[in-house]
Amino acid sequence: MSETLPSADARETALYNRFQALGIAYKTYAHPPVFTVEESASIKETIPGGHTKNLFLKDKKGGLWLVVVDAQRRVDLNALAKQLDAPRFSFGSAELLVATLGITPGSVTPFALINDTTRQVRPVLDAEMLKNNPVNYHPLRNDRTTSVTPDDLVRFIEALGYQPVIAGIPEK
Repeated sequence: MSETLPSADARETALYNRFQALGIAYKTYAHPPVFTVEESASIKETIPGGHTKNLFLKDKKGGLWLVVVDAQRRVDLNALAKQLDAPRFSFGSAELLVATLGITPGSVTPFALINDTTRQVRPVLDAEMLKNNPVNYHPLRNDRTTSVTPDDLVRFIEALGYQPVIAGIPEK
């Protein structure tokens, strides 16, 4: 990963500044760094709301996708690609993640769309996940979790210039 990222503190501050500009209420919890859904299991017990996982995907034609789902959902990527009328999915590389969303593996979050200045990534939000209130994501670093309402998440993404796809996500 040759690209240099702003510090975690700087990325987080920029995110909170955007929230404040949009009038989005949020609450952030500090915790030890977590890199996987499994590692975050004990943290979830102390943070109310829906917990999530975020899949940074690349389709066969080079399109980029960020699929945000409930943490326990086992996504059927082939069925999802068909549902979205996308070529076959694979996971995006760490280098592509840094270059596009300005974050490192383990910190993937829909909030990272703030760093996608060329709007290359297509956000897909799990409709079931959005039934939770609040919903929880990393604030561009994996040693914190930030809670927002589902409506504010969608409003944040739309304010960045995206029209997120809200869909039922097929499971394995």
